[in-house]
Amino acid sequence: MTLPIILDMDPGIDDAAAIAIAVNNPDFEVRLLTSVAGNVSVDKTTTNELKLLEFFERTDIPVAMGAKQPLKKAYQDAANIHGVSGMEGYDFPPVTTPVDQRDAVSAMVDVLTAAAAPMTIVATGSYTNIANLLTQHPEVKPKIARFVLMGGSISGGNVSSVAEFNVFTDPDAAKIVFEAGLPIVMIGLDVTLKALISPAAMAKLATLNASGAMLSSLLHSYQDEEAGGKPMHDVNTLFYLLHPEKFTLQRYQIDVVTEGPASGATVADTQNKWSNGHTNAAVAVAVDAVYFENWFLESVAKMR
Repeated sequence: MTLPIILDMDPGIDDAAAIAIAVNNPDFEVRLLTSVAGNVSVDKTTTNELKLLEFFERTDIPVAMGAKQPLKKAYQDAANIHGVSGMEGYDFPPVTTPVDQRDAVSAMVDVLTAAAAPMTIVATGSYTNIANLLTQHPEVKPKIARFVLMGGSISGGNVSSVAEFNVFTDPDAAKIVFEAGLPIVMIGLDVTLKALISPAAMAKLATLNASGAMLSSLLHSYQDEEAGGKPMHDVNTLFYLLHPEKFTLQRYQIDVVTEGPASGATVADTQNKWSNGHTNAAVAVAVDAVYFENWFLESVAKMR
């Protein structure tokens, strides 16, 4: 059976790879794609989503524009990592598909309300849209089966010593999401810095097909680098949905720090000192990185 999902994203080069997987894999039914300010401004992330849907001939999926800025803090992008457009490295043609007339939250409400069963929401940017959905329309909570979030870390950050970018961008929104009382799978830096695309895999990617060549071009412009390759942060959410057995998850109570030098930290009560045994998230702490890389190449090989 296909899994109906809503994707809330801020492409972004690793987001682009995640969209490629989601819209080409028959195990997913993407019912809505929403944009948010994150890696670059929301007008750019929206355009990037439309560019990708046109590339993959999936303009049947509606794209709704979301939040232009975080709930409280000043907006800071990651153009130094993804380029000024958010998807540097490949020359996409001008977009011709119109954006949905609904804002992201309204579109989510419509899709969730119409769904026959509770849906999975995959969020790979800042969680501003999700927080607005929960605070403005709490009546849809029963229609949300779970959140699968790319973000957070219990082992150190990438924009500060403790904070991961998506949570750091809007920690107030992240706090709302983690305190909403809904099932959460947190796919953070603890695993995404291990699931890499090696230089050899990137070279192979370019030879597979048009999709591989496009993604390889983007990855060559991607300024996120770890020893051994480039991390595919957002792709891990979809890998988890398809292959949860390739992850090790541990349940923790996660508290989000919203102020001060530790703003954006996702603090796990690993010693059960303050949570009284309560947990609010299943946190991914290990991943089969070799399987991930092979799976990614095999997935792209099936595209056009």
